[in-house]
Formats: sequence, structure tokens, C-alpha cells
Amino acid sequence: MGSEAPTLRTQTRPPLWRDVRVLRVVFQVAFVVAVLAFLYYLYGNFRTNARASGLSTSFTFLDRTAGVNIRDTDFRRTQPVRDALIVGLINTLRVATVGIALATILGILIGVARLSTNWLVRKAAAVYVETLRNIPVVVVIIFFYTAVVLKLPSVQEAFTWFGLVVFSNRGLNVPWGEGGALVRPFLAVCAGAFVVALLVARWRTKRFDETGQPHRRVLYGTGVLLVLVAIGYLLLGSPVTLTLPTADGRLVEGGIELGPEYAALLIALALYTTSHIAEIVRGSILAVPKGQSEAANAIALTAFQRLRFVVLPQAFRIMVPPLANQYLNITKNSSLALFIGFSDLFLIAQNVIANGNPAPQVYLIVMATYLSLSLVISLFANIANRRLTLGTR
Repeated sequence: MGSEAPTLRTQTRPPLWRDVRVLRVVFQVAFVVAVLAFLYYLYGNFRTNARASGLSTSFTFLDRTAGVNIRDTDFRRTQPVRDALIVGLINTLRVATVGIALATILGILIGVARLSTNWLVRKAAAVYVETLRNIPVVVVIIFFYTAVVLKLPSVQEAFTWFGLVVFSNRGLNVPWGEGGALVRPFLAVCAGAFVVALLVARWRTKRFDETGQPHRRVLYGTGVLLVLVAIGYLLLGSPVTLTLPTADGRLVEGGIELGPEYAALLIALALYTTSHIAEIVRGSILAVPKGQSEAANAIALTAFQRLRFVVLPQAFRIMVPPLANQYLNITKNSSLALFIGFSDLFLIAQNVIANGNPAPQVYLIVMATYLSLSLVISLFANIANRRLTLGTR
């Protein structure tokens, strides 16, 4: 008589209080509820204390007269607080955007220089990186303001570089364009030309993928951009006129003036962040498999071609996330302008509070603004990171 087949045990679902999936959801919901409850408690505590102190919790103060002076701007003391904060935001963006561009370019150059076969270049880059990144950024800012910018020659003895840039202890004067009546249509033409240039670059990339022919997308895109902008400039009758700065006694006429505080803050933040970006670039290049460089040498690519077409494109995939952190840092570190008197968002907020406006609401606006800027930078960094990920288009 044969043995009977073993009966299969039917799997029963565990009770809810032992189900891992249910417990995971319950714990997450409980955590969110606890955080919201804590925030509600803080808000209630703030409202109670504000009511007891006779403080207003509204944001109507934004319509009050600011009563503050903002250097190097056309802002008037009679304008509302809202306008003062907007001017501060614009100044912060001026520092952050230009600083990010400068730090990225210099960081890539110095990062590559750290791997140079030339001993002097390699050691000079290493000294630069190890010196600046180990000094607190606020010390670097104060040093460049007090020991560099303020020690430049006076306006009467200003240093002129090729007739384009004027250096003095009043700041930095650079060429600038003065717009006429048709400047807005011209800016629209420039924006449209930029979009067309991007489409041309994308078309060249697609053609390269299909045929294998060199895409030269940068050359084609830049050429289309310049041609369209030139055509728009001529058709609109020269809507923008370039003016060059010229020193005339105690005055500098033409161009645009970058105040000493702005110049010092921009230079200090750019050079300090460059030291960190250079290390990111160096580490990312070293992370590219050595076989890639050996393969580039095997097909007789020059050192520049190997770096441009083989190493850097792969290194960019590695360096994007840490680069985004440095961009966030340079944006937030701009608030250290308080120490040299540059009117960024944080300093103007301090002055607004000193004029009797409620501090909690002002600081809430400042924090929300910095948070928004950080989220925007993170968004673009994530988009770039996704585009550079292998297997995506």
C-alpha cells in the first residue's frame, strides 16, 4: 500500500497586529500625526505668547513703509517692506547665480589641474584647494573685503584693464548695456533664439545617434543663436547700446558698478566653493575606470580629446549630486554678507525687523525663500542627474 501524499499546509494571513505591512503603514501614519501635532502645538504656543505680548500674527506689515536704505540700488525709504525684501532676494540671486557659474568653471579647471602630469601645476592646485577649503568661509569673506577690495587704489588712481574693467576701492565697474524703447522685444527675440538653438542641438544629437556622424551640437547651436540674435538686433534698430566704464577724476562713467561689498562677497564665495568643487571633480575623474583612458590612448586620442570625449562625460555622472550640494551651500552662504554689510535678503530682513516689524513673520518669509531656492536648485540637479543616468534619454 503506497504512502499518501503529504497534505499542503494552507498559509493563513497573520492577524493585523502582527502583519508587517500593516504595522509599517501604521507606524508611518503615527509618525506623521505626531509631527503635525507637534507643529500645531508650537503654532498654538506662538499665538498664545504673541497675543499675551500684544504682537500681531498677520502679514499686513508687508504694506508698511520700509524705512531702510539699500546701497547701490534705486530703492526709496518710502517703499513698502515687500519691495525691500524683493530687492534683497534679487541681490541674493545676483550673488548665487554668478557665484555658481564662476565656481563651476574654476572648480573644473583646478580639479583637472590637480591630476596634471606637470609637478608645479599639480602642487599649486593642491595648495590652493587645501588652503581655502580648510578656512571658515566667513573668514575668507572678511579677508577679501578688508584686505583686498578696500585696499584697491582710489578712484583717482583706478586700475583699468584693457579699457573694459575699472578696479578701485569703490568696487568693480564692468561693461553694460543700456536698453532703449525696444529692449523688451529684443529680449523676447533672444529667448526665442535660445529655444531654437536648443532644438538645433537636439536635432544634431539625434542625427549623430542615427548616422554616427559628428554632431557638433555646440557649434551649430551657438551659431544659430548668434545669427538670430544679430538679425533681431539689426531689425529692431540697435535696441541695446554697450557702454564701457571710463574713469574721469572722482567718477566712473559708463558700464555698471559692482559695489565693494558685492565684489568681495562674490569673489570670496566663488573661490571658497571652487576649492570644494575641485575635489569633487578630481574624485569623479579618478572614479572613472582606468581602462577608459587606456582605450582612448589606444585609438590615438590626444590628452585633451581623452579628457573631453571620454573621461569628463563619465565623470559628470558621478559629480552631479555632490555638485548640487555645493550649489546649495553657495546660495545659503550668501547670507554671510551680513558681516560686510552687503544688502542681501538676510541683512535687509534684519533691518526690517529693527524698524519694528514682527520678527517671526519676517524670519518665516526668509526661511521659506531660502527653502524655495534650495528646492529649485535640487530640481534642476535631479533633472540633470536623470538625463546623465545610463540607459535614459
